[in-house]
Amino acid sequence: MIKHFILLVMLFVSTVAASRDLSHYVAGRLQQANQLAQDDNLKKAIDILRKTEASFDYDKAFIARMLGVFYWQNGQTQQAIEQLKYAVSSEQLKDDQAWVSERMLADLYLNERAFKQALKHYYKLIKVVPLAQLKPDVWLRVAQSHYQLEQWEDVIVTIDRYLDTDIKDRRQALTIKLGAQLALKRSHDAIDTLALLIEIEPDKLQWWRQLSVLQMQLGQQRQALSTLSLAKLNGLPLSESDRHLLAQMYARQGIPERAAIEISQLEGAQTSSQLLAEQASYWQTAKQWDLAISVWNKAAQQDPKYNWNLAKLLVQQGLYDESIPILDRVKGREMDVALVKCLAFYKLNQLDNALLEAKQADQIEPSNQAKRWITFLSELIASSRKTTAV
Repeated sequence: MIKHFILLVMLFVSTVAASRDLSHYVAGRLQQANQLAQDDNLKKAIDILRKTEASFDYDKAFIARMLGVFYWQNGQTQQAIEQLKYAVSSEQLKDDQAWVSERMLADLYLNERAFKQALKHYYKLIKVVPLAQLKPDVWLRVAQSHYQLEQWEDVIVTIDRYLDTDIKDRRQALTIKLGAQLALKRSHDAIDTLALLIEIEPDKLQWWRQLSVLQMQLGQQRQALSTLSLAKLNGLPLSESDRHLLAQMYARQGIPERAAIEISQLEGAQTSSQLLAEQASYWQTAKQWDLAISVWNKAAQQDPKYNWNLAKLLVQQGLYDESIPILDRVKGREMDVALVKCLAFYKLNQLDNALLEAKQADQIEPSNQAKRWITFLSELIASSRKTTAV
């Protein structure tokens, strides 16, 4: 903004001598004020212009025009606005004199966050300036004003006009467009814009993260996984939550091995019972039984509630001897534990212990399953004893 104003100031003061419509007296006073301004004596330059008496409307407009410039240079923004308003509304200025004044007034309003007033003057400028002479950044400033007023449709229309011009830096414009698209919940359009932003700034994690979130919202789970995994592959510094999310994405896409590996690389993955349990469940889903048992064991050491998961997997894998002491550590699942121990003892051919567990399970909470075990084991034990007796 400041660089742009400096260019406008140079253009303003350069037209003083060029204007043939100024009275001789006023032209002389303007030249004097201009020289003082160039010598960094703005206060004196302003005083000279304020004391300059003019009879003609054009002289008055031109004095106001230059006063606006000097006030702005001196940090007196409101006074600059008032003078430029007078110069513009006088309709005495023509062609580039009028255009530049209108532009500077609009920019001052924008700088002061008076967005409605800024838009009024930007659109007036757009109407009178030939398109070939209209600076592309006018469209950008119009879009910025609409953005601040949350006029999202207008943001997109005007930012597209800016993007259609021959500009090198598209990042700021695309960022503004993205904000408007998100506000309007146009997720598909926002995805296209994010793809362009990633091309421009591939090292900016924010764009990758936002893209993956939108893809997930639209049910594009595989694309979301590709986005986040590619960001990691490109060396972007994913946060712990990003990598946790990446693991969950792998799991949802039926790649539990990758999910387990991602979890295992998180900070605290070997000491947090929750993270250990997640790893173990992913290894179990992947049918990596040894790894699952090992990690469930670590999780149980951190939190005894995971002894139940470990014990069930040991029984499932036929490791009955190992399961018994683990089952003894399980708390709060007496009936379930008794039934699993019944199965384990049966598989170990310890029928009396199996029957004892079945009866205990039925005593804790009567169930058909426990009763079937009792009947089955009682008959099996009786038959075994008869065979032995014979």
